[in-house]
Amino acid sequence: MTDQTPETTQLFLTAAMPCPYLPGKQERKLFTHLTGRRAANLHHLLSENGFRRSQNLIYRPACEGCNACQSVRIVATDFVASNRFRRVLRYNDDLSVEVRPTVATGEQYDLFKRYLESRHAGGGMNQMSFVDYEYMVEDTPVQSVLVEYRLRNHPDQTLVAVALTDVMPDGLSMVYSFYDPDLTRRSLGSYLILDHIEQVRSAGLHYVYLGYWVKDSPKMAYKASYRPMEVQRGTLGWCPLD
Repeated sequence: MTDQTPETTQLFLTAAMPCPYLPGKQERKLFTHLTGRRAANLHHLLSENGFRRSQNLIYRPACEGCNACQSVRIVATDFVASNRFRRVLRYNDDLSVEVRPTVATGEQYDLFKRYLESRHAGGGMNQMSFVDYEYMVEDTPVQSVLVEYRLRNHPDQTLVAVALTDVMPDGLSMVYSFYDPDLTRRSLGSYLILDHIEQVRSAGLHYVYLGYWVKDSPKMAYKASYRPMEVQRGTLGWCPLD
């Protein structure tokens, strides 16, 4: 198996496609494959420079004339929960949290499909089979885990949320998460992020990586609620989000 290094890594550019976040815009991505014994080191190096992992690929936007997509991370060590976030934590105090290996299950897949059908109807992921889901979860060349959230006091210990998470040297990167779309009062999307902040603190690490944030996209607005937050600004590195 060939070892990747920053010097030998080949980067590729996708064809232009409609932007899913900004109407009328086109998106392109710069990407490479993560392979070999040094995949984890390359993953961390590229993540530090604004890249994002998806299965065995790592990518970042490379759109002509647009830099709206910016990689962001929460400074977990300095995070102070607002009143709203404290309510979310209290409301979900009855959930158990278990960190598991990246092994796909039918129970997870059923929840995944319900989430997509409710929150992303008509999207490309809606057609994913169990094999596709299995590939999304298990095809990881880096240290990844599945975090399962269950109703602790329910007789069946019902699964209500799952987060696919990469373990980084300085924190956790939330790759993909999904949850029961019927439990809207719980604000499970917010709770998963808050729980990852606590996991990072407990491990003595620093950051929760949230992927890309687009200032003018309503879909991305929630990410800016978690402060302090840093944004990756190319050669300037990670800078505080104003």
